[in-house]
Amino acid sequence: MEFPHLHLSIDQRVATLTIERPEALNALNKAVIQSLHQAVEWLDTQSEVRVVILTGSGAKSFVAGADIAEFASFGPKEGEALSETGHRLLFDRVAAAQKPYIAAINGYALGGGLELAMACHVRISSSSARLGLPETSLGLIPGYGGTQRLVQLVGKGRAMEMMLSASMLDAETAERYGLVNQVVEGEHLLEAAQGMAAKFLKNSGQAHSAVIQAVNAATEGGPGFAEEQRIFGACFGTTDFAEGTTAFLEKRKPSF
Repeated sequence: MEFPHLHLSIDQRVATLTIERPEALNALNKAVIQSLHQAVEWLDTQSEVRVVILTGSGAKSFVAGADIAEFASFGPKEGEALSETGHRLLFDRVAAAQKPYIAAINGYALGGGLELAMACHVRISSSSARLGLPETSLGLIPGYGGTQRLVQLVGKGRAMEMMLSASMLDAETAERYGLVNQVVEGEHLLEAAQGMAAKFLKNSGQAHSAVIQAVNAATEGGPGFAEEQRIFGACFGTTDFAEGTTAFLEKRKPSF
């Protein structure tokens, strides 16, 4: 099976799904989100696949973020719709998948990239990776579940600091915070992800689905996610959003 902007391989009941948009550091645009949605839907129907590894092409970037040029001209209604669509097609869909997803973070995981990694069930990072939610530097908030899942993983105080400062964490700090489960050298990243998948394969796939469903009952889909979408959309009507996105596209620092 082939999906645009993705490479899929299946070996010994483990699927490896690689985002291939290296010219944009694997940034998420509408086409990539739609393709990932189709891949997740298809993989859920494949009984021979028990675990999915999600990674990015190249050594620089897992997913560098969303494609800002695609939404820089949006208003509040379009912004809220952007968030809702992304949640529904991809981020919530990965979180609710019928089999475990391991994010193999091979480089930058920023904005929507970190949100995608957090939607996966576990995360392994290369030692050179950098992780963060820099949306406030654009006059925005994270709009793909970041305000909710980051708090769940690292706690309110650390999540607030990361989002308010728009700063990046190195891999070692991300592991210490609980944002990633394991850190390895880059050349061993896929090997480590496959090793984790092999541990999962020793156990019941039906039980895996049940665990995901039970955990999600407590952590996914609450009112905070809907409120994130509403507030994300409202940010598109602010002067800071206009300045932040313009500065980004002009490759200069914003003046807030």
